[in-house]
Amino acid sequence: MRSVVTGGAGFLGSHLCDKLLSEGHEVICLDNLITGDISNIAHLAGNRNFLFIHHDVTNYIYIDGPVDWVFHFASPASPIDYLKYPIQTLKVGSLGTHKALGFAKAKKARFLLASTSETYGDPLEHPQSEEYWGNVNPVGPRGVYDEAKRFAEAITMAYHRYHGLDTRIVRIFNTYGERMRVNDGRAIPAFMSQALKNEDVTVFGDGTQTRSVCYVSDLIDGIYKLMCSDYVMPMNIGNPDEVTMLQLAKEIIELTGSKSKIVFKELPQDDPKIRQPDITKARTILGWEPKVTRREGLLRTMTYFKSKLQV
Repeated sequence: MRSVVTGGAGFLGSHLCDKLLSEGHEVICLDNLITGDISNIAHLAGNRNFLFIHHDVTNYIYIDGPVDWVFHFASPASPIDYLKYPIQTLKVGSLGTHKALGFAKAKKARFLLASTSETYGDPLEHPQSEEYWGNVNPVGPRGVYDEAKRFAEAITMAYHRYHGLDTRIVRIFNTYGERMRVNDGRAIPAFMSQALKNEDVTVFGDGTQTRSVCYVSDLIDGIYKLMCSDYVMPMNIGNPDEVTMLQLAKEIIELTGSKSKIVFKELPQDDPKIRQPDITKARTILGWEPKVTRREGLLRTMTYFKSKLQV
């Protein structure tokens, strides 16, 4: 098997490259490194089954030889990234997805789109099932990411229906683990780095907003199972174990043995108040559900962050 991973030097993309290599694939990783990091794939240098190509996938994609699978993971994925790179976020979700789909079509390859729970916006349905159409502000600051991914899903299904392309769509819920950037801006990296440095831990709003956090190895396992399945409609992959941001901050302070205090700041515009996946489809169709407990996953993540922060 020969697989292409766009965004393969990112947090999730690099773990996906590892998984594919472990399954015996030859892997070609494309990344322009605006939010990806070469250090995430440095351990693969010298692996004869791995090739890194520095490339912006909003431009034409050319790779010689046959390709079996294409995974489109290229995109800024944290709020600080897509607020910093709003045009690039929209371009990679639209032009980049179009180029990746065209490439998969030319190679007669199976295509998987990394979509997001953000397609549900600030949801009015709880938990969120794949049939829920979402509650998104298209002109708010988060709209550049939400609408890019919603467009990406629409064009993926258009290629499936019109061109007969073999496609998959995964809606990824909050994921954490090794290789997250210290300054990623999402809750776990922020809480973890602040706690390890004994700084104030910043919770937005009153901390009652919820997330459901999935450890990275569980998520990648679910994505691999989805790619191996025959299911073509969007599928939620995430951990349904819901936690408030205040509780998560307290857990991380306790785990790290930190002297940090919790401080509260204003909730960003359009920040979702609740987030929990309905994973009925993943359980019944893929036989998948998360295995790593939050405490175990946070401990593994803490070890990584300690090495990065040198604390």
